[in-house]
Amino acid sequence: MFKGLKEKFNIFKKKVEEDQKEIIQEEVFTEGFGKKINERKLDEILNDLEMSLLESDVAYDVAEEIKNKIKEKFTNKKVKFGTDIEKLIDSILKETLLEILNVGKIDILENVKNSSKPYVIMFLGVNGTGKTTSIAKLANLLIKNNFSVVISASDTFRAGAIDQLEHHSKNLNVTLIKHQAGSDPASVAYDAIEHARARGKHVVIIDTAGRMQTNRNLLEEMKKIKRVAKPNLTVFVGDSLAGNDIIEQALVFEREIGFDAVILTKVDADAKGGGTISLTYVLKKPVIFLGTGQNYEDILFYNPEDLVKRILD
Repeated sequence: MFKGLKEKFNIFKKKVEEDQKEIIQEEVFTEGFGKKINERKLDEILNDLEMSLLESDVAYDVAEEIKNKIKEKFTNKKVKFGTDIEKLIDSILKETLLEILNVGKIDILENVKNSSKPYVIMFLGVNGTGKTTSIAKLANLLIKNNFSVVISASDTFRAGAIDQLEHHSKNLNVTLIKHQAGSDPASVAYDAIEHARARGKHVVIIDTAGRMQTNRNLLEEMKKIKRVAKPNLTVFVGDSLAGNDIIEQALVFEREIGFDAVILTKVDADAKGGGTISLTYVLKKPVIFLGTGQNYEDILFYNPEDLVKRILD
């Protein structure tokens, strides 16, 4: 996971350690000896880091922000004799990445617990991102926490999407509300919510069409679903392997429909990791969890501290 980013930051740390005598130079102050930062040498190493981050799918604006934050923290540090340069670098990198990745938190289990029934969650995302699997994983998580779930098969554009949800629903023993392929997706969502309300079910999860975000008709259908369903939470599902394409997809869905939070999938297979950092920084939206495999239990609750540890350790 995030092998590319880990390698890039390790190279940066090694360069700083190797060139520390050039970067951190001795300076005489009136009160005694101290040290100062050689900004020219630091810029040289930071420019290399920026290029490395771009190679790992970090968006340009994000790589630039990381570079500037690191430089600012370095130049503002009061470096004294005996400073452990390795610890100093780790501290600056952790601080910088946490500022990028810490964008708030949504405790979905607590939200459901404190909400009137049913709590409605609407899913957005293009085909192939793992949206259907993420719906099943979330349903499984809710069931494990003693919440009852109804799934709405509101991707009526594609018969295969209904079949996939039917498969997961049977495995999880949850109710699936579906109509025929080609039906009005908003009416499916409405029926699912009414079914849940009548039976006192806790959560309704709504699937939506996953064609490319440029399909105007499907975007209009999703707007209608949102008007009808009035979801408590709208979630964008993004494929971490998509690199910077994930940002373009997310921005279109945010502009056209709007969403509250993000689920990132296939993180276990993401050797680079730049898309995850970029999306978090650009959207400033809370990430609910990370998908780490195909099994229902393969999810990690998003924790910025843990993510930074995985990248830097």
